[in-house]
Amino acid sequence: MRRNGWLNVLWGALLAAALLEACVAPADGEMPTPPATPPDGLERPTSDATPSPSPPPEEEPGEVIVGAADVESVEILIMESFPVQVTAVVRGNLRDGCTRIGAIDQEVLAAERRIAVRIGTVRPADAFCTQALVPYEERVPLEVRGLPAGEYTVDVNGLTAMFTLEVDNAPPAGGAG
Repeated sequence: MRRNGWLNVLWGALLAAALLEACVAPADGEMPTPPATPPDGLERPTSDATPSPSPPPEEEPGEVIVGAADVESVEILIMESFPVQVTAVVRGNLRDGCTRIGAIDQEVLAAERRIAVRIGTVRPADAFCTQALVPYEERVPLEVRGLPAGEYTVDVNGLTAMFTLEVDNAPPAGGAG
C-alpha cells in the first residue's frame, strides 16, 4: 500500500511538471511564432492593435408616425414672481416603448382667455416595440406674459385645467422688463 502511494505522488509530480513546462516560454527568451494563417472568420491582429469602440450605427432617417400624446392629468403651477410665470405639468402614457414626445406647441387665445397646448409624439414606422404603456411627465412653461388679469383655461390635447391671474401680467409702462 505504501508503494502505491509513492507511485501516485510520482505520477502527480510528472503531470504537474509537464503542465508547467507547457506554460513557460522557451529558455532562450524567444516567443513561439503564431500560426501563418488565422482560422477562418478571424482576422490576424496587428502588433499595435488596441481595442477601440466601434462607431455608433448611423440612424437613417426613415418614416415616422406622428401623433398626439395621451394626457391623463394637467396640473397648473403658478410661480410667485412678477411677471407671473405659469407652468403646466402634464402627465400621461405613451402607447409603446418606441414612441417619444415630439413637438410641443402652444397658442394663446387672449380674447377667449384660453391657452391651447399640443403635445405631439413621434415613433419610427418600421420599429418593433414593446407593447407596454410608458409614463411621461412634461413641464410646459405657458406664455402668459402680458395677459390681463382673469381666469384662463389651459387645453392640453383635449384635457383642460384652469388658473387665475390676480393682476395684469405685464410690467408697468416705462418700467424695466
